[in-house]
Amino acid sequence: MTNIILLGPPGAGKGTQAKRLVEARNMVQLSTGDMLREAKTSGSQMGRKVAAIMERGELVTDGVVIGLIREKLAGAAGGGFIFDGFPRTLAQADALGELLAEVGQNLDAVIEMQVDDAALVARITGRYTCGACGSVYHDQTRPAKVEGVCDDCGATQMVRRADDNADTLRTRLMEYYKKTSPLLGYYYAKGDLTSIDGLAEMDAVAGSIAAVLDGVE
Repeated sequence: MTNIILLGPPGAGKGTQAKRLVEARNMVQLSTGDMLREAKTSGSQMGRKVAAIMERGELVTDGVVIGLIREKLAGAAGGGFIFDGFPRTLAQADALGELLAEVGQNLDAVIEMQVDDAALVARITGRYTCGACGSVYHDQTRPAKVEGVCDDCGATQMVRRADDNADTLRTRLMEYYKKTSPLLGYYYAKGDLTSIDGLAEMDAVAGSIAAVLDGVE
């Protein structure tokens, strides 16, 4: 069982690579947002606590998120866990480390998907998807063969996310660098950090991540 953290700014492709690891290595993706949504409708004691917090419009505390992760780790199976979107701060990193030690598990690797900000902005702002089947396109790197028509399903429901614009992305990048980038130094000092090129072709990024995992298994 291998437990990893994927780090990188918004738009770096962490979610895409996590899904590949789920399929290829039977790992479990622990996304904070997904866990909260699942807990809210679960009816469990923790779920009722999460639902009450969200209904009041309050932020879910680190302690609650750690509690949700503890529940997931208790049912550990398969190839290990991918922490996606957590930790975001040094305090959360400490809490996660303490939890893993408590349940007798290790953090085996922290993989930073490095990107060039300007290239990332260009990649994200040119992105659009098919509203029918979800296929992803890009103005420069993968335009639809017929403008406005999906290559895969023939639908004409091409959509762009409202937040896929340069100003919004730069704001999100600033938040990432302010809050999350200190984790790079934290995990580097622990000897857990490996950096890879997050703007390489999708298969090349997957290969780089696989090489890291093969080295720690």
